[in-house]
Amino acid sequence: MDTYKSDAQRINHNIGTIFQKLSNPAIFQQHIEQNKDRLPDEARANLDKVVFGPDSISIESPMGPLKLAIDPEQTQEPGRIVFTAAQAPVKFNMVIELSPVSETETDSVASLQLDLPFFLRGMVGKQLEEGARKFGQMLAMLPYDNL
Repeated sequence: MDTYKSDAQRINHNIGTIFQKLSNPAIFQQHIEQNKDRLPDEARANLDKVVFGPDSISIESPMGPLKLAIDPEQTQEPGRIVFTAAQAPVKFNMVIELSPVSETETDSVASLQLDLPFFLRGMVGKQLEEGARKFGQMLAMLPYDNL
């Protein structure tokens, strides 16, 4: 399995709070609905392509529907959340690793794990590296107090 990781990102929140929020994707649907007028035009145009459920995220992608569900066997509170592709063209995991720095600070690393055929690695590797990096940055920018 190929793994693409973000850099470690510092989040100014308690690890328990972050785990609670990130392990309940439905929170994001509510937050997006309440704040969609503040989103960039591109994000607003794609809102109908993403659905957040209580334990899953469904995305309409160019390759077809993609559903990521929390894997309860691999997820370990409070330091690891694993979303596994329940519906995808390749085996795929989205992993969030959390490490406490202090009572009010947590480091996070996001990674994308895929079983890619050899010939695809060269074609999509750079985009997956960039995707993992941006995913990690997005986790650090989330408004955990308002979710």
